[in-house]
Amino acid sequence: MHPHTLTVAATLVAVILLASCATMSDLTPAVRADLAPTGKLRAGINYGNFILATKDRATGQSSGVAVDLLHERGRRLGVPVEIVAYDSVAVMGDAAPTGVWDIAFLGSDPAREGLMSFTAAYLEIDATYLVPGTSTLRAAAEVDRAGVRVAAPARANYELFLRRNLTRAELVSAPGADAAYDLLATGKTDALAGLKQGLLGLADKLPGSRILDGRFMGVQQSIAVPRGRDAGLAYLRGVVEEAKASGLVARAIEKTGARGVSVAPPAR
Repeated sequence: MHPHTLTVAATLVAVILLASCATMSDLTPAVRADLAPTGKLRAGINYGNFILATKDRATGQSSGVAVDLLHERGRRLGVPVEIVAYDSVAVMGDAAPTGVWDIAFLGSDPAREGLMSFTAAYLEIDATYLVPGTSTLRAAAEVDRAGVRVAAPARANYELFLRRNLTRAELVSAPGADAAYDLLATGKTDALAGLKQGLLGLADKLPGSRILDGRFMGVQQSIAVPRGRDAGLAYLRGVVEEAKASGLVARAIEKTGARGVSVAPPAR
């Protein structure tokens, strides 16, 4: 190996080791009190987003990017982990003040900041639209026009974004993902907003339908803590940057085989 290459490799290893040591030294009593007040790390996990978490029906074992990050955090903290399972991100978010979870994995959005605080994103998921085969729409950028009705599950991260940003199209919010899909399938809306990976499966379910080119946003997935747990939040912010830089997030994404998912850029 070329001496210069060896020097660069050694430098990168040193940086990663130093970051790891710094993170371990930040495990103060205040951090432990914020993140594991019951002696275990309780994490809100939304199984409605299968990129973040899925459960094997035969074994009951959970997997996914959020699950990998959770177990790594528990190992670093030296405490057991407990998954607090949800099928709705809205219900999980509403539970923040109740103390049933200590951290949660979900999309960061200003509408949620009254109940919880967020790290920077660790990954981004493309959000775009599914349309029927008869649609004249070709790209995500064309959807926001008068007369277009867009279905989306209420209070999903991308629904909150569209609520603020659609200026001409009409947003039709549904109680959940299945109800939003039904609005498109029955012709009550012209497009279905969703995460690209999820829409790929729905396209097979609705003959002739197609996913529009491009995206209307990158849904940024972050780790949240209930408001007021500032020591835990500061620690997790460092953890997220370390997980991105070390390749942990990239490896977790690769294991899912998901498309339209990427490691989020470093925080400024």
